[in-house]
Amino acid sequence: MANTDTQRNHPRQQRRSKPRSAARPAVKPRVPLRLLLRIASVAGGIQFGWALQLSLLTPYVQQLGIPHVWASIIWLCGPLSGLLVQPLVGHMSDRCTSKFGRRRPFILGGALSIVVAVLIIGHAADVGWWLGDTTNHRPWAVVVFVFGFWILDVANNVTQGPCRALLGDLTGKDHRRTRVANAYYSLFMAVGNILGYAAGSYSGWYKVFAFTVTPACNISCANLKSAFFLDIVFIAITTYISITAAHEVPLSSSVAQDSEATEESGTAGEAFLWELFGTFRYFSTPIWTILSVTALTWIAWFPFLLFDTDWMGREIYGGEPNEGTNYDDGVRMGAIGLLLNSVVLGITSVLMERLCRKRGPGFVWGISNILMAVCFVAMLVVTYVANNSGYLGKDLPPTSIVIASLIIFTILGFPLAITYSVPYALISTHIQSLGLGQGLSMGVLNLAVVIPQMVVSVGSGPWDQLFGGGNSPAFAVAAVAAIVSGFIAVFAIPRSGGQKPRSQV
Repeated sequence: MANTDTQRNHPRQQRRSKPRSAARPAVKPRVPLRLLLRIASVAGGIQFGWALQLSLLTPYVQQLGIPHVWASIIWLCGPLSGLLVQPLVGHMSDRCTSKFGRRRPFILGGALSIVVAVLIIGHAADVGWWLGDTTNHRPWAVVVFVFGFWILDVANNVTQGPCRALLGDLTGKDHRRTRVANAYYSLFMAVGNILGYAAGSYSGWYKVFAFTVTPACNISCANLKSAFFLDIVFIAITTYISITAAHEVPLSSSVAQDSEATEESGTAGEAFLWELFGTFRYFSTPIWTILSVTALTWIAWFPFLLFDTDWMGREIYGGEPNEGTNYDDGVRMGAIGLLLNSVVLGITSVLMERLCRKRGPGFVWGISNILMAVCFVAMLVVTYVANNSGYLGKDLPPTSIVIASLIIFTILGFPLAITYSVPYALISTHIQSLGLGQGLSMGVLNLAVVIPQMVVSVGSGPWDQLFGGGNSPAFAVAAVAAIVSGFIAVFAIPRSGGQKPRSQV
């Protein structure tokens, strides 16, 4: 506006500067919020499946006969696939010349792969039965389940990275819009979580889809299979909304050929895995701080995401898989807790941009991680009280212990919303100066997510077994990681978080 006013007051200057201003590229219009909202909707479909995965699959693998000490190893496929797949997909989508755009082919392909994966997982027991499994010995079901589980995690990584990158493409250097876009993504993750956990907590799906009950698939298995059918419908709807909302210009005919220019200059290199590590030497101190806090944050989160419903079934309800109903009752109650968690996640996502603008993203992130640590300590306290109350193995837990557990799950929705949004917005704004594409920048951040998950997946089962076989040791490590990451975020991440001055927004 200042330039316009000056030209009005000085006509000669306006005539002199006219040829120069005509050579400048047109200012890119600000992307409408409703468009960002529609594109981010695919996160709801993805997260519906993730919610079922997080709430039901750890108990399910134990029902198939895998001991608790090895249950976390099954989850190792997620971080491993994320370590390899997301940087590769980010690299490929940055340079994709498809007529449908750079990101949409990967979003669609990933969504179709998710559909295939959940069908395989849901029918693992049936396929194993056809191949010779018995009720007490299910090796083929385990193999089929693990195969489907790997496909699901690969598909999730294929879909999520390009979707976040697409939001980054549209918002560009508008840092406030970038935070809003990631908040929308977090909001739809909350919606998907709410619906997914609600589906996982309902025990009557086998009546609605009666055909899912088979000699190999009992009621618990049939409920899981039915919930995955609902996931297929939901992800089909949200993927359609998302890919039809985004009208990408193919890279070959776009002015945005920055990735090729970067390759010629050698700044980012031909980035895949080993080349990706080569870009680390260009990272500034704030970027390293963001990656460090992200890594510690996920060391804290992953034990909870792995064992939340298992903790409710074992430590609170005192049950064991395939032994009575207490364990299944606890798992369903844990799913209700995660549903409440997702409600808070959604509310926080709506308020996210205002919180970060007022207090700074680093401060908000740090305080949320400290709150997370407090919640994990509270879980250890509740476990101690349950073990010394005398009801375990005899009766259902007292109402007060169940309510306390649900309150902890609910409060954790606030830091989870921050984790799903703030790191992605921060890395997107800080890494632009390196010349990396948005797809690859999401892959860079993903390394700080999956490497800690690999450590937790390998270590949490044996670590828990070493200290008595429960989930408490993993939660203790999570509490320490959360408190350390919280203080680093508060004191080391700049208050602005890469935000533009208000006059430029």
